[in-house]
Amino acid sequence: MPNPYPAADPDLNGVLLIDKGPDMTSHDVVAVARRCLKIKKIGHCGTLDPMATGLLLLVIGKATKIQDLLMSEDKEYVGTMKLGVSTNTQDREGEVTAERPLPPDLDEVAVRAAFDRFKGDFHQIPPMVSAIKKDGVPLYKLARKGQEVVRDPRFVRVYAYELQRIEPPEIDFRVVCSKGFYVRTYAHDIGESLGCGGHLAALRRTRSGKFTLDPDRLVTFPMLKEGRREEVLARLMTLPEVSRLRGA
Repeated sequence: MPNPYPAADPDLNGVLLIDKGPDMTSHDVVAVARRCLKIKKIGHCGTLDPMATGLLLLVIGKATKIQDLLMSEDKEYVGTMKLGVSTNTQDREGEVTAERPLPPDLDEVAVRAAFDRFKGDFHQIPPMVSAIKKDGVPLYKLARKGQEVVRDPRFVRVYAYELQRIEPPEIDFRVVCSKGFYVRTYAHDIGESLGCGGHLAALRRTRSGKFTLDPDRLVTFPMLKEGRREEVLARLMTLPEVSRLRGA
C-alpha cells in the first residue's frame, strides 16, 4: 500500500485558518487536511465541539512547535443560549435533564446582571462531556458509561461580553475569554443563575489570539475535502507571517 504521506516538504510549515463546519470533530478536520496536503505533521489549536463552527487553527510542519503557545491565547465566540431547558451535555446535543419556566420578571436588566456574575476572574467546573482526564481517562468516556465524577474547578477569565439579542428563551451573545473556557458551561451556569436553567444552542469561534476569520486567508472544509491542495497552500500563513501578526 503506497505511503499517503510522502517525505515531508521542508518548506511546508505554517498555520492554516480553517472555517470548521458543524457535525464534525476537530480531529476530523485534521485527518482531511493530512490527506489534502499529503503530510502527517498537522495539529490543531483548541478543540471545537462537533456542534460548533468557526475558526480552527491548524499548525503544519515546524509550526507544531508553537502549538501550545497558540492554544494558550484568548478566544472570542458568538453564541446562542436557550433558557428553561437543561441538558446533560450543557448544549443542544445532549439529553434534556430538566425543564423549568422562565422567571416572570426576566428582562434585559436581569439578564445583564446574570452575565455580570460571570465576568472577570472566576472558577468554572468543567462539564462531564469533555476531554479532560480523570486518572488518565477522558471524562467523556466516563460520561458515556453514565458515570459522573467530581471535577476540580478551573480558573478562567471573561474579558468582555456583549448581549446581541434578548428574545427569551433565546439570548445571543459575544464573549471574549481565556483558554480552557467552556462556553456551554457558561450558558449552563448563567441559566442556573437566572433560576431556570439553560444550555448552549449555537456556537461560533470568531477569534483565537490575533487570528480571525480573515476571508483572504480562510480555508473551508470543502476546499480540504475536495483536495484543492494548491488553493489551500496559497492561504497558508508562514512562520514569519505568524510571528509578525502576533507581534512576537
